[in-house]
Amino acid sequence: MKATLYIIAGPIGNLEDLTFRAKRILEEVDFILAEHPRYLQRLLSFYKIKTSVLSYHQHSSPWQRHRIVNLLQEGKELALMTDAGTPGIADPGNELIQEVRASVESIKIIALPGPSALTTAASLCGFRMDKFFFLGFLPKKKKRNAWLREIANYSYPVIFYESPYRLLKTLDQLADLNQDLEIFVGRELTKKFETTYQGNIRKVISKLQEGRIKGEFVVILNHHGKR
Repeated sequence: MKATLYIIAGPIGNLEDLTFRAKRILEEVDFILAEHPRYLQRLLSFYKIKTSVLSYHQHSSPWQRHRIVNLLQEGKELALMTDAGTPGIADPGNELIQEVRASVESIKIIALPGPSALTTAASLCGFRMDKFFFLGFLPKKKKRNAWLREIANYSYPVIFYESPYRLLKTLDQLADLNQDLEIFVGRELTKKFETTYQGNIRKVISKLQEGRIKGEFVVILNHHGKR
């Protein structure tokens, strides 16, 4: 038996966004590795998938990783999923892939492409996105101000994720650094209350202040309105 690890992109909000291929693989594998098993059960119940689930996340213990490696060494087929989106894109996955490549002979790793907040926002913004800089989540403390100064005048569009608790403060700081920034903000993409904002950074800040800052946010900076 040849060990196989599937890297599966899952819905970022709307459960109907799972691909046909992903559903089939999730039904066929021996185990699904989930960032938070109880959260993934919503998706599995929606599609009536009964495959057993194991926990794997960025803080998993060496024992948990060793167990996963052992299963693959036995020739098992596993699928890795995060809470939302594509594993390895600002989500756990990279470390596990490195470890199993080093530990499991002839490991077969297959990626099943699908939803990602990164690509969803890029497709919605209308900016020229043939080149862009992706940051994931901004640093919370020491390096944060240095990063803000750099991306406020970066040569290409910059995409990052932001917490609702820091969103307005971050945008205010960026506006102070470059008042000509044109930005796109996507809130709760693909979900029931999806909302998008676009325009001059000060105008977008004013629009955001009219409502409640709640949910998951993706921000794209477009410098000097370049398209």
